[in-house]
Amino acid sequence: MSVVNKNSEILFLYDAQLCNPNGDPDEENKPRMDYEAGRSLVSDVRFKRYLRDYWLEIQEEEWKRLGYDEHQDIWIRKFAESPEDEPKTVSAKQRIDVLAKQFNNKSAKETIKKTEFKQWLLERLIDIRFFGATIPVGDEEGRGASIALTGPVQFTWGYSLNRAEILPSSTITSHFAGREQEDKGQYGTMGKDWRIKYALLAFYSTVSAWRAKGTRLSDKDLTLFDSSIVEAIPLIATTRSKLNQTPRLYLRIEYKDDQTFLGDLRTWINLDQKDGLASIADVQLEYSSLINRIDEHKGKIEKIVFWTHSDFVSGKELIRELEEKGFKHQDISKSNDKPVTYFYQG
Repeated sequence: MSVVNKNSEILFLYDAQLCNPNGDPDEENKPRMDYEAGRSLVSDVRFKRYLRDYWLEIQEEEWKRLGYDEHQDIWIRKFAESPEDEPKTVSAKQRIDVLAKQFNNKSAKETIKKTEFKQWLLERLIDIRFFGATIPVGDEEGRGASIALTGPVQFTWGYSLNRAEILPSSTITSHFAGREQEDKGQYGTMGKDWRIKYALLAFYSTVSAWRAKGTRLSDKDLTLFDSSIVEAIPLIATTRSKLNQTPRLYLRIEYKDDQTFLGDLRTWINLDQKDGLASIADVQLEYSSLINRIDEHKGKIEKIVFWTHSDFVSGKELIRELEEKGFKHQDISKSNDKPVTYFYQG
C-alpha cells in the first residue's frame, strides 16, 4: 500500500439535538461545556471512539471488498472471555500480551524486540496507523520502556458554532426485582438525564505526511477514513443518551506537498445566527472567508474531498461557491457506494 505523502486538513460538522454528545463523569455526566463562551464541547477521545467502534463492526467480507488483505483490528478495545460474557476493558499490557501470542506464541517482552512484530502490528491495527499509540515494553504497565507512535491524524476538541443550552435535567430511576432466590424486594438506581437542546459541532483535524511514514498510513486508509467519519456516528451513536446526532458536512483539503497547512478551518466559517437554534433548519453558515482562503492557496491544493447531508442547505451552498471558484466537480459516490464527492482543482 502506498504511504500517504501529502498533508491534509479536515473540517467536520455534525449536530446534536436533545441528546448528550459527550458527558463529563466529574459533573454528573452533564454535557461538556465551555460555560464562558456558551459552547458545547466534545473531546477528541470521544470522537475517535466512534471511529474505532465503527471499524470493529466491519465484517471480514467488507474489509476485503475495501481492498484489505485481512480483517483490520483495533488497539484500544474491549474483550469478552467467552461469547456469553460482557466485554471488558483490558490494559495496554494485557493487549500487547495477546497480540504477541497471536504473532509467535511468545511473551510480549521477548516479541517486542523483533522489528517484524512492529510491522505486523501496523498492518493489523488500523487505529494505530491513524492515531498512534504508546505500547508498553516493560513487565508492568507504567514501568520500563515503551514504543511511542505519534499518529498522523490528530483532532482538536470539537465545539459548537452556536451558543448551546443544557436543558433542565429530570431524575431517572430504574427498579429491578431481587436478582437471586434469597434476595427480597427491589433494587433501584437513580441518575440525572442531562441533554443539549441543539448544538452544531465542528471538528478540525490534520493529516501529517511526515507522521504517516512512522505508522505506514496508506492512501487506501485515508479513502476509508473519508467515508468512515460520515458513517460512524449514525451507526454507532445509538444509545439512549447519544441518539439524534447527524453528520452534516465533511471537507478534506489535500495539498500537493508535505509542508502545507493553512490552519484551523473553523476560523473561516461563520454561523449567521448563534442563539436560539433548535434544529438544522435554523442553521445558515457563511463561507466567504473560507472560500477566499482556499482560492488564495489554490496552487497548493491537489484536491478537495467533500460530502454534505441532503438536508443541509448551507452545505449545498458551499458546493456552489467552490464551483464558482473553478473547482471541477466529480461525484464518485455512486461508483463505490460511499458518500464522498471530489472537487478537483480546475
